[in-house]
Amino acid sequence: MIKEKLNTAQKALQINLDAKKYGTFAEIGAGQEVARWFFSVGKASGTVAKTISAYDMAVSDAIYGQAARYVSRQRLQAMLDLEFNLLVERLGKTRGEKCTFFTFADTVTTKHISKPGEDGGQGWLGVKFQTTPHAEPSQIIIHARMLDWETPRQQEAIGLLGVNLVHAAFYQTGDPITLIGSLLDGITNQRAEVDMIKFSGPAFLQVDNRLMALQLVEQWLTEAAMFTANGETIIPSELLYKKPVLLERGSFRPLTNPMLDMMERAQEMFVKEPALLGESPVAMFEMTLRQLQVGDAIDHQDFLDRVDTLGALGKPVLISNFLRYHRLVTYLSRYTQKPIGLPIGLVRLRDVLDEKFYTDLPGGLMESLGQLFKNGAKMYVYPSLDKKTGRLTTVQNLEVAPNLRHLYQHLVDNQFIVDITSFNVDSLKIYSGEVLAKIHSGDESVAQLIPPAIAEVIKTKKLFGWQKLVAAKT
Repeated sequence: MIKEKLNTAQKALQINLDAKKYGTFAEIGAGQEVARWFFSVGKASGTVAKTISAYDMAVSDAIYGQAARYVSRQRLQAMLDLEFNLLVERLGKTRGEKCTFFTFADTVTTKHISKPGEDGGQGWLGVKFQTTPHAEPSQIIIHARMLDWETPRQQEAIGLLGVNLVHAAFYQTGDPITLIGSLLDGITNQRAEVDMIKFSGPAFLQVDNRLMALQLVEQWLTEAAMFTANGETIIPSELLYKKPVLLERGSFRPLTNPMLDMMERAQEMFVKEPALLGESPVAMFEMTLRQLQVGDAIDHQDFLDRVDTLGALGKPVLISNFLRYHRLVTYLSRYTQKPIGLPIGLVRLRDVLDEKFYTDLPGGLMESLGQLFKNGAKMYVYPSLDKKTGRLTTVQNLEVAPNLRHLYQHLVDNQFIVDITSFNVDSLKIYSGEVLAKIHSGDESVAQLIPPAIAEVIKTKKLFGWQKLVAAKT
């Protein structure tokens, strides 16, 4: 039997009637929208130990310590830590044997949106909680973007999201994937998106936050999620704000020598761009959900294999639903106005210029290219070598459809699309399918076709089926 989904009021009331849950609500910036739900449904005395809202910056600093930014992960963590510790200190002796304590906190800014496409509100929400009396606390923090135009609607969405988070922490701890799916109950992703989530503490020892970032995209809570090379989930502004970006997309199953050569040669050219003013770019990799599919589904272990190998190169990873480059660039431009460099192979460039992929856009290919290059983006194109004929194809001799020749020449003449001219010729003879076949067969010669750091990780962690097939051979 399918269990009926609770609405927001029912979730709040269920918590209020649970005598084992007792805690504090601390909210900054958008009103006490979450605490209000627990008071409005009744029986709040069974749940709410304290509510607090420190709007004045001086008051906030006096309570939680000074912060560079008030709507930030750091401020949220300070709120959670202080309020939870105070709760245990003050009530541990009187309620600690029969209650599990919790603290919910948020720090949010709302914004009236006057024009379509402008950013609305955004903020950090978190809950720190015990699963049993006297237990060490576990924690869930999220970052949300509010997409409604009107401030009251954004505030309302924060209230719904906060109740969903608290309820999920109490009753869905054992199923993080379902927990994530419940965060937008009653809201929809047209009103809000959750673009970062981090689980920590004893209740989540088996949770891999990289998989949880993937779940945010898979379940359409956001269009893209990001984590660092060491697996730390972050929001793009924490890494990309006012920084030039060099991004290579691919399936990375695994990343091969030509893929790395393409990134490194593009970076050599990108840093010489006058608009960078000598600033080092953030170099990163990106995979779309479609590139993550093995057959008709996403294999989560295969996904982890890929990100483990990319992590060996020390670069962050973006997971997205952006099939087209112009949507990717629009997304990145939300967080930085600096130049964006896109290393790309000849095969993928052909797809970018193929009109059949843009029939759903009113402006077709022209609209896509306009959005792609309007913000200073540039494509650095790695040549391809025909295995049979030995013909080298570059930007200069690429054949395009007759009706697109003048458009293509315009992009080349104005250096929106440029050749990577310094490249490793031997790398052009390496093909991803052959690399994966060697890995599957346990062929040691694969180490000559992929970066040493990645080869080491594959062998050490037995990725992409290496262990199974090598074991079978022995």
